[in-house]
Amino acid sequence: MSIAAHAPPYIRAISPYLPGKPITQLARELGIPVDRIVKLASNENPLGMSPKARAALEMAIAGVERYPDQYDLVKAISDHYALGMERIVLGNGSNDVLDLAARVFIAPGRSAVFSQHAFAVYPLATMSAGGECIQVPARDYGHDLKAMQAAIRPDTRVVWIANPNNPTGTFLPYPQVRAFLQAVPEHVVVVLDEAYNEYLPSAQREDTQAWLAEFPNLVITRTFSKVYGLAGLRVGFAMASSEIADLMHRVRQPFNVNNLALAAAIGALDDHVFVAESFQLNRRGIEQIVAGLKRLGLDHIPTHGNFVTFRVADASGVNLRLLKQGIIVRPLANYAMPEHLRVTIGLEQENARFLEALEKSL
Repeated sequence: MSIAAHAPPYIRAISPYLPGKPITQLARELGIPVDRIVKLASNENPLGMSPKARAALEMAIAGVERYPDQYDLVKAISDHYALGMERIVLGNGSNDVLDLAARVFIAPGRSAVFSQHAFAVYPLATMSAGGECIQVPARDYGHDLKAMQAAIRPDTRVVWIANPNNPTGTFLPYPQVRAFLQAVPEHVVVVLDEAYNEYLPSAQREDTQAWLAEFPNLVITRTFSKVYGLAGLRVGFAMASSEIADLMHRVRQPFNVNNLALAAAIGALDDHVFVAESFQLNRRGIEQIVAGLKRLGLDHIPTHGNFVTFRVADASGVNLRLLKQGIIVRPLANYAMPEHLRVTIGLEQENARFLEALEKSL
């Protein structure tokens, strides 16, 4: 018998997360020069990192021989969101805090509810904690909150909600989310994943952290990987009741966020000009991509993130032909969307190259 057979069956049943193809991997596979490759697969900020984040990171290099102290970033987040420091939990990317929530509340004999076509980490986190996945059919590629509420069982302990959702870009108006929270049993934790919140127009946003006083079963997650441009440094955070935060700290790895990430995140959080520039670039890029898709006769899902998901016949073949032209996008077959591809919004010239390559690939 293989030694792997002695691992718990719920671990052996997990399909590993598939990230977007790295630029260097495509260069190795097809011999394309790195500077000729455009990666639009992983929802990264095409402007790079915030200048203030870069300056803070460079200053922090001198102290990397010391173990990290999270206080300053927690204090900065606390001030930014007007929330007590005891309610904030840092993570090695927001994926880390999602996993912490699962480890605290999910176990064998318990279940978690999430939507079809939602972020792939939700079933991974659920299964790694030994829980049972309850996937609810999507409605117009997004969350059907009424069906998700109906799917909650006595053994359900977590409901995962992404708003906006990745990889479809769909968005739930916040009055609907609030009504869902009011209807959910008190013993069920609702994890509201807001990784793409900063890409929402101000009229659609809500200060959801203010809800924590009313809903002690709410956990809100955010990331510095998207609009702040720190995907490679891996830093995210959760906002929750002090009671839930305390439990998450108990299972959190010590020093889970490194010195450079901590310093860069503090700088990024204060760079309002960069965030505004990133938002405007994204809005223009969405218009450019959507116009190009319409010109090519391709349907897309209206987006509220920094990407557009579109439908194309022979998506696998089109993706391969794009790769041969040095364009990396994200196939969505593992999200039960085999006829869709997701393209991240890039710089204007990157978007143009993608559309040109897509037309050739069709």
